[in-house]
Amino acid sequence: MASEKRNGHRRVAIVRGLRTPFAKAGTVFAGLTALDLGRMVVQELVQRSDLDPNEINQVVFGQVIPTLTAPSIAREVVLAAGLPKRIDAFTVARACATSIQALVAGANAIALGDADVIIAGGTESLSDAPIFTSRPLAHALAASSKGKSLPDKLKPFQKLKGKDLLPVPPAIAEYSTGETMGESAEKMAKENGISREEQDLIAFNSHQNAARAWKEGYFADEVMHVLVPPRYEQSATKDNIVREDTSLEALSKLKPVFDRRYGSVTAGNASPLTDGAAALLLMSEEKAKALGYEPLGFLRSHAFAATDPGDQLLQGPAYAAPVALKRAGMKLADIDLVEMHEAFAAQVASNIQALASKEFAKKAGFSGPVGEIDRSLLNVTGGSISLGHPFGATGARIVTQALNELKRRNKNTVLCTVCAAGGLGAAVILERA
Repeated sequence: MASEKRNGHRRVAIVRGLRTPFAKAGTVFAGLTALDLGRMVVQELVQRSDLDPNEINQVVFGQVIPTLTAPSIAREVVLAAGLPKRIDAFTVARACATSIQALVAGANAIALGDADVIIAGGTESLSDAPIFTSRPLAHALAASSKGKSLPDKLKPFQKLKGKDLLPVPPAIAEYSTGETMGESAEKMAKENGISREEQDLIAFNSHQNAARAWKEGYFADEVMHVLVPPRYEQSATKDNIVREDTSLEALSKLKPVFDRRYGSVTAGNASPLTDGAAALLLMSEEKAKALGYEPLGFLRSHAFAATDPGDQLLQGPAYAAPVALKRAGMKLADIDLVEMHEAFAAQVASNIQALASKEFAKKAGFSGPVGEIDRSLLNVTGGSISLGHPFGATGARIVTQALNELKRRNKNTVLCTVCAAGGLGAAVILERA
């Protein structure tokens, strides 16, 4: 596609992408907040791009587990990063597809002519997840704050029970079904006949591909170095989850987590809780040319989808991908690479199976199956199992990684998909030319 417009809309260029190293929660970034990480990556992206901050029209940023002291994370990132205060910002959330949502929201604004330059991305700190009080304790605290004397302030606490004093972590189960993602992945593995061996092979390939990418220097330009405040005595220069020395034998010895007797989902074939942030620099094609930038690629199409969370919770990509392909006027055979978020290896295998299935196509209301995914073209520089999964940042990580790999291979198109809580799914098709 060589023209500036498609269907009357301006073509959206992805000029550059950047992320922090992704770190297992509770490790090197344990003392940082999601805002800290988001600020760092946006500052570095602007500096590395040699971009005049006054050119930025808007920042679209998101996170999944909210920072209670800074809930408007996009606006706080603008202010904390020292960007011009006039820059508009808004926060988005679409579970694990949050930074895909940020990308699409920013791209739509550019395509319609509402903006020329936008930073889109997401951030997450699972080390700094909010801890809530029980509702009875919350009510007692509120009532106590209104007391005028010490007895008045203490009285609301007298009716509390021991369990009311226990901290309440963020919900990890689906509100509608009561099932956790891990339990849902286990369910998908059983219903779709996904073997433990296939799951472990997906995990093994993820680690091998990620380790190779780091060794070959592929991530040098897309992963920043972080000097960790407040003392700046510790630095993070690469992801700390990748296991170069893992083996299928080692993975096979891990015990199931969610169904200890009959299960196949383990800590080894699932993505870990992770801290990190990622951002994308978006421009209209015309603006990128005027400022002298050579884009990494362009957004050709996108689609979001939803399915019954009580059925196949993490099968959203199989519903979204066919729509994105149709909107792009393409078939799976036209795609050079595929990036699929690895929440769980069971979910990856289930979506691959569904895309090739006539039965699934009939169930979803499609005219036919999308086709077989060539595994040698899937997540070729590693995925979320090996690199980590900071919920709000994964989509932007995938987009940057995919476009850089297309450039290395001198290929043109990539399909990126992300499954998300609530039975949601996202898919984008990116192109270089």
